[in-house]
Amino acid sequence: MPPDQPHPPAAARDAKASHDGWNTLRRFLPYLWPHDNHALRWRIVLSSLLVLASMGVTLALPYALKWAIDAMSVKGPAAFQLALALVLAYGAGRFGAVVFDNLRNIVFERVGQDATRQLAENVFARLHQLSLRFHLARRTGEVTKTIERGTKSIDVMLYFMLFNVVPTVLQLGVVAVIFYFNFGWGLVMATALAVVAYIWATRTITEWRTKLREEMNTLDGQALSRAVDSLLNFETVKYFNAEPREEARYAQATRAYAAAAVKSENSLGLLNIAQALVVNLLMAGAMAYTVWGWYKGQYTIGQLVFVQTYLTQLFRPLDMLGMVYRTIRQGLIDMAAMFTLMDTPVEVRDAPGAPALVINRPTLAFDNVVFGYDPDRTILKGLSFEVPAGHQVAIVGPSGAGKSTIARLMFRFYDPWEGRILIDGQDIRTVTQASLRQAVGIVPQDSVLFNETIGYNIAYGRDGATQDEVLRAARGAALMGLIARLPQGFDTEVGERGLKLSGGEKQRVAIARTLVKNPPILLLDEATSALDSRTEQDILATLHSVAEGRTSLSIAHRLSTIADADMILVLNEGRLAEQGTHAQLLRRDGLYAEMWHRQAEAVEDAGVTAAE
Repeated sequence: MPPDQPHPPAAARDAKASHDGWNTLRRFLPYLWPHDNHALRWRIVLSSLLVLASMGVTLALPYALKWAIDAMSVKGPAAFQLALALVLAYGAGRFGAVVFDNLRNIVFERVGQDATRQLAENVFARLHQLSLRFHLARRTGEVTKTIERGTKSIDVMLYFMLFNVVPTVLQLGVVAVIFYFNFGWGLVMATALAVVAYIWATRTITEWRTKLREEMNTLDGQALSRAVDSLLNFETVKYFNAEPREEARYAQATRAYAAAAVKSENSLGLLNIAQALVVNLLMAGAMAYTVWGWYKGQYTIGQLVFVQTYLTQLFRPLDMLGMVYRTIRQGLIDMAAMFTLMDTPVEVRDAPGAPALVINRPTLAFDNVVFGYDPDRTILKGLSFEVPAGHQVAIVGPSGAGKSTIARLMFRFYDPWEGRILIDGQDIRTVTQASLRQAVGIVPQDSVLFNETIGYNIAYGRDGATQDEVLRAARGAALMGLIARLPQGFDTEVGERGLKLSGGEKQRVAIARTLVKNPPILLLDEATSALDSRTEQDILATLHSVAEGRTSLSIAHRLSTIADADMILVLNEGRLAEQGTHAQLLRRDGLYAEMWHRQAEAVEDAGVTAAE
């Protein structure tokens, strides 16, 4: 029976992924306090001390200003000298606070960048661990957007939590004590009530804005996904004159995003108005209270400036707190989506303590393999065959027979539902995937190249390949004629997915890449499908010489390319229908013979048409 198949998480495609703030924070804390990096911990401690120093200086400034104003209300040289000294101290204190803040940023910068780097590397590594099923179902633009938002969020979260949230809470406590000793409980309670009202208004409106923001993220990712998908399929768009359709689809997504962005920005205006109302009501009330106390002879003129300065200093970070709350709230959403992406189950895992694959004789066997991509559609139905070491075996069959599925199973992109795949008698599920894939080389039907040079793509076959090995592989793949015609030779850029090269040229680069890898087992999936007849014969001769002494499994559609194989396996509807040499299968007059005669007739008809 087919196992339950994991699917890509909705969060990888949907910014509305549900999240738990505390769980996300727990995942986030190791990046805030890295257990294996004491130097970064010391930077965080020093940054925190600089925060306290800046806060202490800032809280002392209103006293200097109050005393200076009170001194100015008294005539005489002593009062003048005291007021002058306090004003100079006030200026020095403001400068000192700026110095402490910037030193804090300098010290902390490496912490934020290192946390962002580590998180980005972890996510990138995780994506490469996920199964082929995930990557076939993914939307590249939205996944990359999720990673971009999540990794950027951690630096912002670190900064605001350390340098805004915690200092603001401490400052609220200190200001409450100062107000109590200078003005009594009345102003303390009024300030506390205003702070509570401010936080409530900020949280209520921000929760509403968060839903709008999530909708924006979804539509933004959708627009990006459509743009990336359309550009990646540039040639297909041109084939079908579909530029207007693609423009309409993209315009639909961008218009929806623009409408959501307008709502979000308008809601921000409402939030700013609500915050300003609370702040200015408290400011006006506190200053009126101080003026009334001055009128009654209880307070000095300096205390008016004293209370105004403290409230201004207090609500400056509180004013930032609204933005901080929104940023942290959005950061939690972005990080939750990214962590959900990281938590996607790995469908194909190495067995605990799995050893490396050891090959003495590169034999390959499928033992009663049953597999399908979906539970309700079985592709391979008890397939069994064996490829002896050093033999060249071909697999043929009608479309949908399961030929390409064999290649994916050999590389463990998927595991069979039932049965085993053996290399040199070892079940490939019991060995490490890295050692398995190191032992198998493939030339796929659709060769996709990196947006790099020809030399880079050839050398990609094996880490550390030398220039001589790249040169030999290029000769073996009949690439030297092309390279000689190119002004930059091996340094020629191939473009995204190799689109600057023809189909045959891309295929030859892929063949050269596999020759550099030099594996004991070769898998040729329509390896010459994109080549002209003359180049195909050159490549086939090269592949035959390379396959000597190795196991070679060729998946072919054109039967003429595998007619000299040691053994031909004929698949039909996921089962082994026939096997034998080319001559034996023709004499049997079965499915293979029928396919051979049809292809021969097609070639003959094409030749007659060309002659006419």
